[in-house]
Amino acid sequence: MEFGRAFSHTQQDPDWLKKVGIAAALMLIPVVGWIAVLGWGLEITRRVINNETQTLPDWSNFADHLVRGLKGFVVSLVFSLPGGLINGCQGAMNALNNNPELLKNMDSTVVTVLSTGVGAVAICCGCIGFLLSIAATFVTPAALGNMMANNGDLGAAFRFTEVFALIRAAVGPYLMTLLGSLVVGFIVPFGLIACFIGVFFTAAWGTTVVSHLYGQAYNAAKAAQAATVAM
Repeated sequence: MEFGRAFSHTQQDPDWLKKVGIAAALMLIPVVGWIAVLGWGLEITRRVINNETQTLPDWSNFADHLVRGLKGFVVSLVFSLPGGLINGCQGAMNALNNNPELLKNMDSTVVTVLSTGVGAVAICCGCIGFLLSIAATFVTPAALGNMMANNGDLGAAFRFTEVFALIRAAVGPYLMTLLGSLVVGFIVPFGLIACFIGVFFTAAWGTTVVSHLYGQAYNAAKAAQAATVAM
């Protein structure tokens, strides 16, 4: 895997400022803009997987980017849902524990036992939710890569046998993809230096980085699988 290339390929396109700038402007539009930029990024993933031109996609096919992004959004939502639900339960438990009005008419011993039990459940939910969120962040790139390798077939993202086989074949590359996502998440806030709009520009640039890593990780997994079969 060429980790550094994911961070440098964007600037090799002569029109990268224009294309990333359009993506940044679209991210100012709630929901629709973000979904379109996600689809634009997934086109980068598809190109990397298919060893096609490494220039950034232009915005002449906005509708295609939007449809592709909607599929990517569905995939991300489904994989993040378990962790989100568990974290929601933790929030409910904390709200219950911090609402004295619900407990004021109860015996103090009952209140103590109930508060302790609710607190313990909240802590367990927090730990499980955190682990599930990390797992979703780890698995989603493989699911999206499998989708884009199959011509954007949404069902391919939920062929769990194939998705987990990709991860098993290339744990290192997918860990590097996770690391790259964390690095991008650290860099993006620095866009505030260039006023508010700068954050959207760095976020759009970050999309090109993680999308490139998705494609690279998929290719690494398929190469590892092929090598295993050859043996």
